[in-house]
Amino acid sequence: MELSSFNEQLRNFLINSPTPFHATSSMSAILATRGFVQLNESDPWQLNPGKYFVTRNESSIIAFVLGTDSIEQTGLRLVGAHTDSPCLKVKPVPEKNSNGYHQLGVEVYGGVLLNPWFDRDLSLAGRITTRNSSGEVINRLINLQKPIAIIPSLAIHLDRDANNSRRINAETDISPVLLQQEEARTLEDLLVAELEGDELLATDLFFYDSNPAQFVGVNEDFLASARLDNLLSCFTGLMALTAADETLTSVLVCNDHEEVGSASAAGAEGTFLKDVLMRMTPDQEQRLRAFSRSLLVSTDNAHGVHPNYPSKHEANHGPILNQGPAIKYNANQRYATNSETAGFFKALCRDEEVACQEFVNRADMACGSTIGPITATELGIRTLDVGVPTFAMHSIRELAGSKDAHALSKVLTRFYRTRTLLD
Repeated sequence: MELSSFNEQLRNFLINSPTPFHATSSMSAILATRGFVQLNESDPWQLNPGKYFVTRNESSIIAFVLGTDSIEQTGLRLVGAHTDSPCLKVKPVPEKNSNGYHQLGVEVYGGVLLNPWFDRDLSLAGRITTRNSSGEVINRLINLQKPIAIIPSLAIHLDRDANNSRRINAETDISPVLLQQEEARTLEDLLVAELEGDELLATDLFFYDSNPAQFVGVNEDFLASARLDNLLSCFTGLMALTAADETLTSVLVCNDHEEVGSASAAGAEGTFLKDVLMRMTPDQEQRLRAFSRSLLVSTDNAHGVHPNYPSKHEANHGPILNQGPAIKYNANQRYATNSETAGFFKALCRDEEVACQEFVNRADMACGSTIGPITATELGIRTLDVGVPTFAMHSIRELAGSKDAHALSKVLTRFYRTRTLLD
């Protein structure tokens, strides 16, 4: 796929995926149009060579091509990413009323950079669980789309030190304001149009910036959007999988809850991927032989060198936007890369004539992590971590190069078409 078409589809995907639930729904729709058959975990699986996908919790998804060639001889090609992003989640009983303003209480989900959330036009999306007139308990996705809330900053006149030492209290300072009112209102009142007469039982709702993804810069060098970490990798892996060699067995796994540690039924520390792989290869001997010839490429964004803060980066390992994906290393296994897996990925990049960079944190700074080490630990499959360089990671609006996602997709497509992996 050429660059402009890829980027427009990526932009639409970001706009249509304000929560992990919507991202999983968007990916499911794309897969269905590309001939992938949806499976249900509660049904018996009779798998023949073909293309399939399955979801868990409506927020994690695994798609795979079951190839015609022997899995134990050719191994598995796996790409991993995550569907969740740091944000503000609505509390179960969120109603707050102060001085005639109606607000909703929120929890901080993941390692949010809180300052950029102020003075943004916020909307609300996620999943609600309701009971209909027949007594059935059902889930449905909602996305209000229009800006319904804002978190106003405190004026500089009332906080003269704001530009020097601003501290944000996550309990008292970031409740979004929705409206003025004389009578108290509930969340159910606010969602009445979405409920269609059903009774609201519970919610998984998240605020998000209603400003859509945009290509910015004089030459449109950059992509500015919420949730680039890590929907950019989800889309990149998805496009590559839809172009995979169907004689080989290839997998894309996009887990929820990476930003909060992955310890959930739908997270990378849960059993989702293992369960699917066991059903794909029910014979244990065959599966273990296949694993020994397999490779997982964990894709999660890297920190690009910020031009205003170059000293925050290790001098020899600072990725530049629009100069290709970065291989991520960490001596303490926060990233799963080693020389063997890095070398293999570099060879793929050279075969595709895609520039490749390398990232290591400064030795005096803590390092984040990904689903890579977790999945490698659970499965024993060789793994590496790679990512597109970005700025403002974990902000409400992040920035990536407008060429890098397409470049990574080309490399992952080559990966899904490579017959011989590591042996």
